[in-house]
Amino acid sequence: MADTWTSLAAALAGRALLRPRLAVDLLRTAWAFRRRRWWRRAPFLPLPDREYLRWRMYTAYADENAVPPADDVVRFARWRRETMGL
Repeated sequence: MADTWTSLAAALAGRALLRPRLAVDLLRTAWAFRRRRWWRRAPFLPLPDREYLRWRMYTAYADENAVPPADDVVRFARWRRETMGL
């Protein structure tokens, strides 16, 4: 697993630079996870809701503070595209 969310983001950005299709998949996945009405609260960025993200990590890794490995995120983004026909 990645050490921090920042290191995960850097690893994914590096992979996305090499594979444009993956970049699109990751951006669409990130957009789907954004907090609803994100423009109403600081920091005014389309980031995921912390409680939702903690729940997702708990259901996936049995640890609400887990940071997923980059391979898992890439696999999920690809699965999401193939399954949802994006």
